[in-house]
Amino acid sequence: MFKTFRGRVNDEERVEEEPLLRNSSTNEEIFNSHTSTAVEPVEDHSEAISFCGALRIPGVVEFSLCLLFAKLVSYTFLYWLPLYIANVAHFDPKKAGDLSTLFDVGGILGGIVAGLVSDYTGGRASTCCAMLIIAAPMLFLYNKIGQNGLPTTVGMLLWCGALVNGPYALITTAVSADLGTHECLRGNSRALSTVTAIIDGTGSIGAAVGPLLAGLISPTGWNNVFYMLIAADVLACLLLSRLVYKEIRGWCGYTTRQRG
Repeated sequence: MFKTFRGRVNDEERVEEEPLLRNSSTNEEIFNSHTSTAVEPVEDHSEAISFCGALRIPGVVEFSLCLLFAKLVSYTFLYWLPLYIANVAHFDPKKAGDLSTLFDVGGILGGIVAGLVSDYTGGRASTCCAMLIIAAPMLFLYNKIGQNGLPTTVGMLLWCGALVNGPYALITTAVSADLGTHECLRGNSRALSTVTAIIDGTGSIGAAVGPLLAGLISPTGWNNVFYMLIAADVLACLLLSRLVYKEIRGWCGYTTRQRG
């Protein structure tokens, strides 16, 4: 009788354990199914934008041509500034080369300032246009009084570098990213590389043409080289005028809505 009672107890324990085992196996299957579902990558089925489609994005053509003239000025300074300082200010080649690096130092500061201002105001085109407008008379002043002593040379090089390279740095970074994810693309993220390539590639045309023109014009006098650089700055500003007008209208409308 004791054996029979003990057998019944074992059978009941076995019956109680079986559902637990089945539940645990079921839980593992559910957990595994959830894990496998979470690991599956999400594929982007949107098609890459075409070259003509990238050109139709509002602002791509304007900023591309603006960068062409901005790079023209920047790369002309990059290649010809040491020779200009040596010939006009009569510094030795080593000192002229050392002084020319101040133009790049000013470009670092100008890129930071351009990024801060454009993020605060939300106006990429307005920031670039304002810096280019100020850069034109600064280039004229540098040619006229920039060699009147070492402190003047240092100060003018820093100012010119900041005002010339600031828009150049802003267009190749933040502006390209904004246009590559423009709202007209409707979430298509496969246009960023194409837009960046168009903008930077167009700017590289100016980087090649600028030093070439400087070499052709410099025998007629350095004044003519600077007039060419000033004209390039003015053309860059004019190319952004439509976008600047659009941004200013947006600011005026936003202010009116806030007052209302």
